[in-house]
Amino acid sequence: MLWGWHDLIVYTLLLVVADVLLWREWCSGVVMLTSSTMVWYLFERAGYNFLSFMANVLSLLVAILFFWAKSASLLNRSLPPLPNLEISENTVVIITDVLHQWINHTLSIAHNIAIARDLKFFLKVAVSLWLVSYIGSLFEFLTLVYIGVILSLSVLVVYDKYQHFIDEKLCLTRRFIQTQYRKIDEMVLRKLPLPSNGGYPLHS
Repeated sequence: MLWGWHDLIVYTLLLVVADVLLWREWCSGVVMLTSSTMVWYLFERAGYNFLSFMANVLSLLVAILFFWAKSASLLNRSLPPLPNLEISENTVVIITDVLHQWINHTLSIAHNIAIARDLKFFLKVAVSLWLVSYIGSLFEFLTLVYIGVILSLSVLVVYDKYQHFIDEKLCLTRRFIQTQYRKIDEMVLRKLPLPSNGGYPLHS
């Protein structure tokens, strides 16, 4: 199987993310944990407004770069070491591909619910959205993101260390959930009357 250049880039990015989350790159892990903690504290505990904070930081950065460039021209010193400030075409293609896949997946979910009228799939989506709504009501959005970062930096390390034991317990849990789902399916879901597709032609 031959990989394209965008596949290689995505694979490389995944390896970098894995190294950070599994603490193989200690410096990057510490930076990620420290920066996420600072952001969470500033906006959730200190009460900073995100837009005002970003505007002040950008204003300070622009002022520093402007006076640095002015002083460099007067004192015959080097200009600020800025990279090439543009987004490459490769990056745009990768982002577009990811968005294309997510949008198609979302549309397929809507098709299965609205057109195919899959009751089981509808219940799964409804329960999942209810869980997301319930968890979101317990925390602020930024706090929820911060909890996700902490879990990503801790749970994956524990799983990598105790993978065999955790896989065994997860298999037992999966079998139990499947057994309970079969019981609910036989006792409840299969007895529900499903509307026929008459009068609602499906378009391919």
